[in-house]
Amino acid sequence: MLDFLAPRLKNALRSVNLNLLYELRIRTDKPLRINLNGTFRYLGEDGVTESPKGALIPTQGEIEETLFAASEYSVYAVENQLKCGFVTGKEGERIGVAGTFVYEGKNVLSVHSVTSLCIRIPHAVLGCSEEIYKKCFSDHICSLLIMAPPGEGKTTILRDLSRLISERTRLNILVSDERGELSAGDLGATSDVVRFADKLTVFTAGIRAMRPDLIVTDELLPEDYAAVRRARESGIQVLASAHLKEYADVPEKLFERYVMLNGLGKIGKILGGDGEDVD
Repeated sequence: MLDFLAPRLKNALRSVNLNLLYELRIRTDKPLRINLNGTFRYLGEDGVTESPKGALIPTQGEIEETLFAASEYSVYAVENQLKCGFVTGKEGERIGVAGTFVYEGKNVLSVHSVTSLCIRIPHAVLGCSEEIYKKCFSDHICSLLIMAPPGEGKTTILRDLSRLISERTRLNILVSDERGELSAGDLGATSDVVRFADKLTVFTAGIRAMRPDLIVTDELLPEDYAAVRRARESGIQVLASAHLKEYADVPEKLFERYVMLNGLGKIGKILGGDGEDVD
């Protein structure tokens, strides 16, 4: 995990418990910050520090070196990912990039002068979805949407739900892992994974070729609901997440259950397909 970091940055993590490390914020010529167990702290040469004055100050060269190593020393191999603003490390670390995006017409042509990296570290938290499973899937598997702002554990819960459903029902599960992050962990023995393909392609090809009972996918955007509708019309259940806070904000009400998180991995409300509370 995080083997691609530039040496000075990697060395600074030697005293940090990686099981509690959720995120690194690496910015050119600015103090290095980490999200440790849900709280942002600074990281210095000797480990965690409360003051930005004691933090490491990453250089442009270290950011370029880190990104190049995360790309396995071939930026061309991850060109399509970079155009979407991220690269995925080999252990499932999602590396968001900020810099200069170059366009050709309406399409991103390339990304230059990367000045910031947001590295999110995947964690398997076994059993974190148990309450959702009991309340939503005790009788049968239904379509469900997990809703929360970024960084509140949606992907971790999705991953664990996939594992539980696989272990307890033996249903055939197709995982659409567009960013290579969702499948960084145990998804169960009856799960098949398609990585780095858009959702409509995976849903369309998967329904024809893989005959899934359930499709699992992360971070639905408005344009992805056509793929969900296609699956539901085909009799296939869908388990997904979205960066949404309210039921009213869901573009299409295609799910039977809506779970709203309230803080990191904590269930706030569970609603039915009609938007009413589910006991």
